[in-house]
Amino acid sequence: MTRAIARLIALLALGVTPAAALAAGGDEAGANLPAIITFGIFIAITLGVTWWAARRTHTTADFYAAGGGITGRQNGLAIAGDYMSAASFLGISALIFADGYDGLIYSTGFLVGWPIILFLLAERLRNLGRYTFADAAAFRFGQAPVRLSSTFSSLTVILFYLIAQMVGAGQLIHLLFGIPYAYAVGSVGLAMTIYVLFGGMIATTWVQIIKAVLLLGCATFMSSAVLYHVGFSFDALFRQAVSAKGAIARAGGASDTAAARSALAILAPGGFIKGPASAISLGMALMFGTAGLPHVLMRFFTVPDARTARTSVLWATGWIGYFYLLTFVIGFGAIILVGENPTFFDPATGAMRGGTNMVAIHLAEAVGGDVFMGFVSAVAFATILAVVSGLTLSGASTISHDLYASVLCKGKPDPAAELRLSRLTVLVLAVLGVALGIAFEKQNVAFMVSLAFAVAASSNFPALLLSMLWQDCTTRGVAWGSAIGALAAVVLTVLSPAIWVAQLGAATAIFPLASPTLISMPLGFLAIWLISRADRSARAALDRAGYLAQRVRSETGVGAATARHH
Repeated sequence: MTRAIARLIALLALGVTPAAALAAGGDEAGANLPAIITFGIFIAITLGVTWWAARRTHTTADFYAAGGGITGRQNGLAIAGDYMSAASFLGISALIFADGYDGLIYSTGFLVGWPIILFLLAERLRNLGRYTFADAAAFRFGQAPVRLSSTFSSLTVILFYLIAQMVGAGQLIHLLFGIPYAYAVGSVGLAMTIYVLFGGMIATTWVQIIKAVLLLGCATFMSSAVLYHVGFSFDALFRQAVSAKGAIARAGGASDTAAARSALAILAPGGFIKGPASAISLGMALMFGTAGLPHVLMRFFTVPDARTARTSVLWATGWIGYFYLLTFVIGFGAIILVGENPTFFDPATGAMRGGTNMVAIHLAEAVGGDVFMGFVSAVAFATILAVVSGLTLSGASTISHDLYASVLCKGKPDPAAELRLSRLTVLVLAVLGVALGIAFEKQNVAFMVSLAFAVAASSNFPALLLSMLWQDCTTRGVAWGSAIGALAAVVLTVLSPAIWVAQLGAATAIFPLASPTLISMPLGFLAIWLISRADRSARAALDRAGYLAQRVRSETGVGAATARHH
């Protein structure tokens, strides 16, 4: 009875109605009581943060950018919290568990994009923009074409990214509470809506900071426990992982020779990423896509000046780099401590409970028991919640600020109407996120995020970089080139094995690479360059003439504070 009451309270905290909870049914044996209690406490704390933030969110500047009052250290932690998503914690560990070495391309790829942001974008972006990256990209250009193009690419990135987070969250809640996956995803969508709708960027920032601190602590403990288990020897870690992988293969019916081959494969490339072209393409997406993620770029407008924006990146890079080192240990540790433990697998099917995306959660239970599993589950949920909050806020600002305020109202919107439209967009994105999360239930969350990175690298990054650094760039070039890059990335993704084969059931993929970036990113740059060079319109002359003023503003920040307050 106590277990049922605790489960119902936690479900209500997530927003599941009593009727839905009863309809969900589920196996009470699948509900982990200590985990649920810990989870409920965390939800209550973050709801308190949202209530506190809602009392301080009155204007569009508060809703979009927390009033520009976040410090560099705080924003660095918030960026780290925004970036260390379900793909990082759940997805990368699952990939390393399944494929070993190949999973590391995500760890390194997600990290190496940050020097690009630090040296090329952060300071210039903060000096040129107010709320979104399109403010900087459209600074000297015709507003309507550039913002329409950026809206298309940004929403595409946001939806791909949102799918991954909703899948991870749904599988987590399904595993923890034992409720059907669809109810789990719906619960997450409702909780996310509450956080963003009422708290805006202030609540999102503090949830991200809290989550970053807790996630770093959890990952440190889990890695330390794994290393303690192997005597703090990386050689022993790899040897035991290979041995465990071989035992798993033999238990599945493989011959000794096949099992040995399968075991050694986790220490070599080629298990998940097939061929050098696919590896290069995926690496390009992860490296350059970081510099085009709208919800990450939006964080640079929450600080008071460009110097603080640069400080934010330094702090974020340090924390993110440390975290990705830990995912390496967590993934190989899971092979040892989870892979051979039958309690983490369904005896009827032999499949891992909750799917392989939940391997990090199972490892938490293996090293710390039910209570630590509950704590890690709560932190993983906060991880997802922080990211989807940032994503929906970015999507809302794209619609209300870039389209409504800057294009339809020509820069003179009614602030109250703009804020209402932002909140309506949050609701629409929540519904879309739930629907897509259900549709893509079986996809690896790290891989889904890589598709979002591919679109960002092919559209947002070329548009932003060339608009700020190339004098001959024009409105037509940015608008059409960005759209071509985004469209190429989306079309090639649909034709790739991830969608054409895995989702649509075709025998072979039309486009052979898992990631389209090797083709779509150069195409985005080339389209902007060719169209801009061929542009001889009167608008193009104004675009080129405005470069000097933009360069001075981006490098010095002169006029940035005044523009921000209007």
